[in-house]
Amino acid sequence: MGAVGVSALLQVAGLEVAYAGGGGTVHAVRGVDLTVAPGEVVAVVGESGSGKTTLAAAVLGLLPAAGAVTAGTVTLAGTTLTGLPERAYRSVRGARIGFVPQDPGVALNPVQKVGVQVAEVLRTHGLADRRSAPARAVALLGQAGLDDPDTRAGQYPHQLSGGMRQRVLIAIAIAAGPALVVADEPTSALDATVARRILDHLDALRCDLGTALLLITHDLAVATDRADRIVVMRHGRVVEQGTPAELLAGAQDPYTRELLAAAPGLALTAPPVLPPVDTAGPPVAEVRDLVKEFPLPRARGSWTRRTHRAVDGVSFTIARGETVALVGESGSGKSTTARLLLRLEDPTSGQVLLDGEDVTRVRGEAWRALRRRAQLIYQNPYASLDPRFAVREIVTEPLRAFSVGSFAEQADRAAELVDRVALPSGVLDRRPEELSGGQRQRVAIARALSLSPDLVVADEPVSALDVSVQAQVLELLAELQQRDGLSYLFISHDLAVVRRVAHRTGVLRDGRLRELRPTAELFDDPRDEYTAELLAAIAGRKAGVS
Repeated sequence: MGAVGVSALLQVAGLEVAYAGGGGTVHAVRGVDLTVAPGEVVAVVGESGSGKTTLAAAVLGLLPAAGAVTAGTVTLAGTTLTGLPERAYRSVRGARIGFVPQDPGVALNPVQKVGVQVAEVLRTHGLADRRSAPARAVALLGQAGLDDPDTRAGQYPHQLSGGMRQRVLIAIAIAAGPALVVADEPTSALDATVARRILDHLDALRCDLGTALLLITHDLAVATDRADRIVVMRHGRVVEQGTPAELLAGAQDPYTRELLAAAPGLALTAPPVLPPVDTAGPPVAEVRDLVKEFPLPRARGSWTRRTHRAVDGVSFTIARGETVALVGESGSGKSTTARLLLRLEDPTSGQVLLDGEDVTRVRGEAWRALRRRAQLIYQNPYASLDPRFAVREIVTEPLRAFSVGSFAEQADRAAELVDRVALPSGVLDRRPEELSGGQRQRVAIARALSLSPDLVVADEPVSALDVSVQAQVLELLAELQQRDGLSYLFISHDLAVVRRVAHRTGVLRDGRLRELRPTAELFDDPRDEYTAELLAAIAGRKAGVS
């Protein structure tokens, strides 16, 4: 192992990484130079395919079998890591470089208690023996911010929430006291308030332990809040880097400016002016005192039936041409409310009216006629689109289900809808796996519009997309609303996104509607403490531009 100067804790010089495959060689990282000083936070920002995760994998020595460093070096505290055999790299990972992966559901062993998994790191690096490791693991779980760490240590990953599981990964990452922690999208799957608490805790640990942090993220708003320096990557190259203040004040590269404009939390541009709403006529949809209860298992030794009230007395209306957003953390009841509105679930009590007709009472053909007028856009377009179908079949599927039009008319309708959502006609013969995430979501929107509905329920429609693609899809939804007078129920955990699209916003917590007000008023003067907490969690607010 060679040695170099040690002014930088981590030094990446001229790094090139390529993947070999049946379609030829893919150059994922191209000549990247990067340094991280002791105790510094450096954020690497870019969209899917930018090379940021491959860069992290190269630093950690975790490239897949098809990937290889073809040029350049990675050094840590003066020690060259490039070319180390796997056995030698194992003494570096965990001990000198900690790793917080993106998905704790995949990273944690589902059949081992979390305390055992933390203890394993300590024993692997000789920091504890079989007798002392369990107590040290409990202490680390507490240090990572888990409440009642002794109890949590005895639980399995599936018994913990997403935020709790992410804290377990943090405990594993800091177990050996590494000088550097690499965090790859550590909060992308979490609610905004949970994400803020996780990032706050990483900041606190960095200050307490003096650990440097290499933060991989697609969200420039998160980077401006948390990083000392930001490195922007595109197509495997570094296009720009600087402090958050430098990039916010005068980003030089067009791609950086595009990311800044697209990040909802930064709000570098004013929210768009939404089309006016027809409040004089009857509402398209009305929810009256909606309640939904789910049965719970009986407690051990008890015969008493228990229930969980997921939706508790929720009431609201949606006017023609209006977007009403429901926001809240996981478990708040927002998606259940959407399913009740679409009659995908039956309410325990209360009413749902579409154009004045109570859909909770109708059956048969009368229900089918009403059902055509309300359609759904799911969160994950890849999971919601049948992989066996070409786009033409996916878009026309609702038409076939309701026997609308001839085969030729359905084909014409598919071509028209694909054009309306700004996709090239060539996608009609392609399958979902051949499309990008943004293209798949546009196909999902086209399918939802095929029956010319009055109401579209959009359940987290952009949360799985890169920020610039998010902005494009939100702009498309707004254009369709202005042109066709569509009404939307927009479900989201992200108030920054909601600010761009919603006329009114309702805040749900524990199944109750805490407040429902015009969006601008809610942002300027939140009346409920929980609303204020959600607003404070918007990434980018530390930059002082939202």
